[in-house]
Amino acid sequence: MIFEKISTVPTEDELVDKAFRRASRANAGKERKGREAALKADESMVLTAGNILTDNLSNIVRRFPSFETIPPFYYELAQILVDVDRMRQSLSRLDWASYKIHDLSREYVQKMRGASSSPQVRKEAFGRMASVISSIKKDLLYLNEARNKLRKLPDVREEPTIVVAGYPNVGKSSFVAAVTDARPEVASYPFTTKGVTIGHFMRGYNRYQVIDTPGLLDRPMSDRNEVEMQAITALKYLDAVVIFILDPSETCGYEISQQVKLLDDVRNNFGLPVLVAANKLDLFENNTVKVDIEMSTLSGEGIDEALSLLLERLEE
Repeated sequence: MIFEKISTVPTEDELVDKAFRRASRANAGKERKGREAALKADESMVLTAGNILTDNLSNIVRRFPSFETIPPFYYELAQILVDVDRMRQSLSRLDWASYKIHDLSREYVQKMRGASSSPQVRKEAFGRMASVISSIKKDLLYLNEARNKLRKLPDVREEPTIVVAGYPNVGKSSFVAAVTDARPEVASYPFTTKGVTIGHFMRGYNRYQVIDTPGLLDRPMSDRNEVEMQAITALKYLDAVVIFILDPSETCGYEISQQVKLLDDVRNNFGLPVLVAANKLDLFENNTVKVDIEMSTLSGEGIDEALSLLLERLEE
């Protein structure tokens, strides 16, 4: 997943303690006879602390993805959960701090060589480094909060996708289970309590993903607030088609008129092709709603035909 490589962002105290502890350990047990030996030890401590801080800060920046190049689907979801502009600014400040500490460590090594007391210069160098880290403590905290939120986003791949929509109990999860090769996984998704279900299947050398959307495309758009709508419309950035499953038997608990209204909502709010499938064909007769295909997720009748139509529309 695109945000999976982001590790925990350390706090100000954790960074400083790690750097100065490693610096002290780097010279532990070494005899320091004479001014030259003491100078070398102090130089080593400053360079070690500087390198530890510089490397840790640059690693934090590197592990966050570039928001100029991530897929629009993930950008939309990230923008819901965090302030992307603020995150960019915080990453920029960490990048600045990394370079600043690198320069400081080299600057103070040079100062030591002309100073009468290298330990005093070392203490001053450590103070300057700690001050730089202190100046970005809010950025470190914000980035760790952002990291914790972003890692919860679903693992939706950049591959051809079938999005399953329709009211609850119309047979969506049964359809996903019927067409995918392995047991679908449940992944979290913003503003849903159940998360989305993601399954995969192969056709030749091509892999496809199927996404069931409980809590997303299963009730009227008029019931949504602006942020929920943003989470839903992020789906339109996928290379996808939608299968909207109707239950004309109404055993799902929703009248067919309600289901058709939701279908219209989906059509009007997405720029994606929509295939309309009537499920539970063994339970209804004389379906008056215009559909593209009839099927039964219980018996399996019509499932292969529905999948073939979906793949054709993905090709188109």
